[in-house]
Formats: sequence, C-alpha cells, structure tokens
Amino acid sequence: MPERNLTRLTLRRPDDWHLHLRDGDMLKAVLPETARHFGRAIVMPNLVPPVVTATQAAAYRARIMAALPAGMDFTPLMTLYLTEDTDPEDVRQAHASGSASAVKLYPAGATTNSASGVSDFEKVRPVLDVMAEIGMPLCVHGEVTDHAIDIFDREAVFIDRILKPIRKKVPDLRVVMEHVTTQDAVDYVRDSSKNLAATITTHHLIINRNHILAGGIKPHFYCLPVAKREAHRIALVQAAVSGDKRFFLGTDSAPHTDANKLMACGCAGIFSASNTMSCLAEVFEVAGRLGKLEAFTSLNGPAYYGLPPNEKTITLVKGDPVQYPARLETGDGPVTVFDPGFDLHWRVEV
Repeated sequence: MPERNLTRLTLRRPDDWHLHLRDGDMLKAVLPETARHFGRAIVMPNLVPPVVTATQAAAYRARIMAALPAGMDFTPLMTLYLTEDTDPEDVRQAHASGSASAVKLYPAGATTNSASGVSDFEKVRPVLDVMAEIGMPLCVHGEVTDHAIDIFDREAVFIDRILKPIRKKVPDLRVVMEHVTTQDAVDYVRDSSKNLAATITTHHLIINRNHILAGGIKPHFYCLPVAKREAHRIALVQAAVSGDKRFFLGTDSAPHTDANKLMACGCAGIFSASNTMSCLAEVFEVAGRLGKLEAFTSLNGPAYYGLPPNEKTITLVKGDPVQYPARLETGDGPVTVFDPGFDLHWRVEV
C-alpha cells in the first residue's frame, strides 16, 4: 500500500536511547509518559549528586522501578556519569553485573548538571581503555565548552578537538554521539566504518534556530545542544529516515518546570516524552518514509547496544488531530509538553 494511503502502522515497541527522568516527584510524574509507549530507555545520570558508581546506578534504578505505575512494562537501562575520578574497575563491575549499560561523557559545564564532567580527557583514558576491552558504549554529549567558540559551532569543534583524538587513541571504543544537531555530525558518523553511532531527538527533527529566536524568544524551544540552521535540520531528517543502522532515536526528553524555563537564565531542555511517537510519524510521513520509522525507533538502537528488539508491538493510527495536554502537572510544578507547531494526526492506539 502506498504510504500516502496508510492509516495504520504497527511496529515493534520503540526504545528511547537518551532520556532524563530526574528523581523524586518529577520522576513519578514523567516516568509514565515514557513507559506508556517505550519498552526501554537509556537513563541519564546527571542528577544532583550525579550517578557515578555501580552502587548508585542500582539504587537509582530501584527508585525508578518503585515509581513505575502498576501494570506498566518498562526497563530502565542505567548509565554512569564519567568523572576524572571514575574507577575503571567499578565500571567493569557495573557492566558485568548489568547495573549499567553505558557510561556518559559530559564535558564539564556543557549542559544541565554537568559541573562534575570531564575537563582533562587524559585522566579518563584508563576508563575508556577498560570500556573498549569489555565493549561498553560511551555516550557523548558532543560540545566543547570553550567560551571563545560560538554556541552554534561547538558540536563541530568537539568532533575535531575531542572526539577524533579519543577515537584515534582508543579505536575499539564504542561511541554514541548523542542528540546530534549538525550536518557535520551526520557526515562524521557516515564516514566512520565501525564503533560509532548517533542518536537524534524528536525536537531537532522539527525545529531550527529560527523557532527559538525569530519573532521573540521561545524558551520552551531552548535546549542544548541548541537547534541549528534549517540545512542542519534537513540533514538530521535525511539521516533519521534513511534506515541507516547507525542512527536511532534518543529523545533527550528533559523535564524542567515552567518556572525554571521562564526565569531570567532559563534551563535548557525540551520535554517530549508524551507526544514523541505522534511527532515522529508526522515527520516520517512528510518525508515519504513511514516504512523506516520502525528501524529508527525500534531496531537500530537495540542492534547497536547488542540487545534484541522488543517482542511487543504498538500501532499508530491516523485520524483527526490528537490533542495532548499542553502541560504535565508534577509535584514540583507544571512542565510544558513540546509543541511541534503543527497538527498531529497519528496517535498510539490504546
């Protein structure tokens, strides 16, 4: 059946390979929004204090599972926050026990709660060597934090200054470039023959920097890495819909209360867990590639992480526009749900 005539689409249950769940009241509120549609998620460790050891990862996982509503089927895949003091043997133990699926690299000061990140990359070389040995992926927030570098250029500069040297020194290290935003990153992944993949967010497939700045500042579109030019957005869409196994979904859904988004120095992050599948179906339909949606959301990520696809399926149904709540009420305050700026005709069938 031609894609333009499709009104139902069944695919393996998707996974989210980059997710912020926070903790406490916020965790309890946002977790069901992901668990409703997604089978698994790579959970970010940038809490305060950060999740840096296997013991802390296991404790955080227990809090997530305790917050999961009865009847929901969801598996959190934990990550360790890489610091210059990370113990390589603790990483080895975390991998062997299954308490952590990956290690997360934040350049110090790059994004929310990243002050404990890495400044001297030689200091983490022993950890990277162990990870290469055991096949544990390194998830990378790919931006330099040099204030002399324009914020729109920080991803491209990171590839040249940081990532290329790391991968040259540790060629067997398996790397995931998270939330890529540029043609530069897409090209770098495509030009690499092994051990490199990238996640792409829902919002970076939809917004460019004009959405943030043109006609007035839109704080609910502010995220890090910041959205780039339209040409870069188009490159991300082309990568996502291509079916290339090196690209897969990582929503980077990141809840902040409206009070923290709308302050004088507002937080970076977009909360998209509630409506991601509807948004993605629209993006893939417009591109004429609905048939590639399953690869992007459900197959490519598990393959890179060495996991089987989910056995369960979900079905998307096209019809009248779907109405999602504009805000999610949490114990910490309201969180605005990502607004793509167009009607969403695809919904996940309940």
